Amino acid sequence: MQTTPLSPEDPAQIGGFELLGRIGQGGMGQVYLGESPGGEPAAVKIIKPSVVDSTARLRFAQEIEILKTVWGARIAQLLDADAEAEQPWLATEYVEGPDLGKHVVTHGPLPALLVLSLGATLAEGLGYVHKQGLLHRDLKPANILLGPNGPKIIDFGLAVFAESSATLTAANTVVGTPSCMPPEQANGVKPLTSAVDVYALGTVLLFAATGHLPYHANNIHVLFHMVTDPTTAPDLTGAPTELVPLLTAMLSHHPQDRPTITEVVQQCRGLVEAQGLKLAQARRRLTTYTAAPRQDFPTLLPAPPESALPAPVPAMSDPAATPRHDEPSTVPTVVDGPAPDTQPTMHLAAPQQTAQAEPPAQSEPTAPVPPNAEHQQSAPSEDVPRRPRPTGRTPARSLRHSAQARRTAQQLREAYAARAAF
Repeated sequence: MQTTPLSPEDPAQIGGFELLGRIGQGGMGQVYLGESPGGEPAAVKIIKPSVVDSTARLRFAQEIEILKTVWGARIAQLLDADAEAEQPWLATEYVEGPDLGKHVVTHGPLPALLVLSLGATLAEGLGYVHKQGLLHRDLKPANILLGPNGPKIIDFGLAVFAESSATLTAANTVVGTPSCMPPEQANGVKPLTSAVDVYALGTVLLFAATGHLPYHANNIHVLFHMVTDPTTAPDLTGAPTELVPLLTAMLSHHPQDRPTITEVVQQCRGLVEAQGLKLAQARRRLTTYTAAPRQDFPTLLPAPPESALPAPVPAMSDPAATPRHDEPSTVPTVVDGPAPDTQPTMHLAAPQQTAQAEPPAQSEPTAPVPPNAEHQQSAPSEDVPRRPRPTGRTPARSLRHSAQARRTAQQLREAYAARAAF
């Protein structure tokens, strides 16, 4: 997903962070790509001026306090925040990579081995969240970012303390993403337990493996009925055989029938080791696979025809904004009342560059990867190294340096001004 230009109404900086472009928005908030005075990229989230009131401030302050509490390598870390500012804001680590939903829609489902690696990695990350007495409550493909150092979990705007029945949500209001929501959350049961995140992680892994969620319907009321009906089984069509038992258990209707987060890690590990690999090797393969450009894996991800490739011009809007029936960011997140910003994709993908890119480095040719390489190994082997980019394509340069970032931001502003109707 490309960063879109700042509009004339957008601030130039917030809390000392220089704003370079827009990278996402939701019902309550706008998220920008920012840069600290020291050159650190950040995702800067603000409350929209139209919804700034005492309740919104309280909810935003709660999100900040939760971000101060959670920790771990799989969590996008809080950098700074001010809930008392005239326009409340928070800044988190910027993860340079697409979210899982965009990656699967663009490149197709992940191989089973990589889904297991993703499951173990995310389950372990959620385990650290649960140790702090917290629940995420809104885990979904759009809230999993595939960064250069592995997947990370974002958006704790709906997170709550596990044993608390208190809420900022209005009575008889359910918040979250229905397609990824466990039955007890959809039914408004309180207090919730860590089993809600186990169920949501099951929906994420199913989507990663098949490209669809367990329940899908055009009507929100029909969808809620499917989620809450114990006789309606989740749709596991297309799931690899070795994943079906684990996914079935994680998506159990009753919380007590689901495995614990620790058991999810152990089961994923066992299935990976049964294929002759160590889990650490599988994790490195996952990062290499998701971080590499599509043509680096010609036998695993079919290359698009030349006519399908986008023209090398700066995009002025998000081409992925067209609604898709199977894209998780398009499902409703609020039912019967106001809710917090549940849909911001805070870090998404690296911004599109308009500056001159460096020439590609020459590299030795590499042998193609067999179509089912992850599944054919019978004994532990050396990790697959990061594949060099093909010499026929110029790699994009990331926004890492202040001078280049400012030039790019200025070009985006000028392009926006040239197309504006005023």
